[in-house]
Amino acid sequence: MEEAGIGWIAAIIIGGIAGWLAEKFMRSNMGVLMNILLGIIGAIVANAILGVFGIVLGGWLGYLIAGFVGACILIAVGRAIRR
Repeated sequence: MEEAGIGWIAAIIIGGIAGWLAEKFMRSNMGVLMNILLGIIGAIVANAILGVFGIVLGGWLGYLIAGFVGACILIAVGRAIRR
């Protein structure tokens, strides 16, 4: 978050939006707190995966995109584990 120039409050807001978008896209049913966690943790996961390929997303929009992609990945992994 710090390397993207995003503070903690902004990370919570952007993480919540990214988690909510992923929830709607993946047709999942989770609460607000889980959306925020999925968005923040998803951004960390997606940035790590993208970093392996040399892709760096920065700023608010990059954090939102990474959070959305990472949250979708986490939802898919969660579904696969439950089955």
